[in-house]
Amino acid sequence: MHLTLEFAGGAELLFGKQKKHSIDLPENSTPWTIRTLLVWIRENLLRERPELFIQGDSVRPGILVLINDTDWELFDGLNYQLKTNDNILFVSTLHGG
Repeated sequence: MHLTLEFAGGAELLFGKQKKHSIDLPENSTPWTIRTLLVWIRENLLRERPELFIQGDSVRPGILVLINDTDWELFDGLNYQLKTNDNILFVSTLHGG
């Protein structure tokens, strides 16, 4: 399954300073969801400080998740079943000071 992942608002710093990733997920016996995608991201893309991106089985509070430019809350959040060519954007709204 082909997806585009984007990281912005500083989240890209945790992914080797790369904002956009074009990925192909392996075949899975169960449908891919945002929840299982986050596990894959942690194991395959996240380069440093996972605690700044992942909390439990979700993203940290303060990280907006958009699925095809729409808030993931409108798509059942973690349970959204991914579709080929989905664009998932993670935007950090947390800023130090």
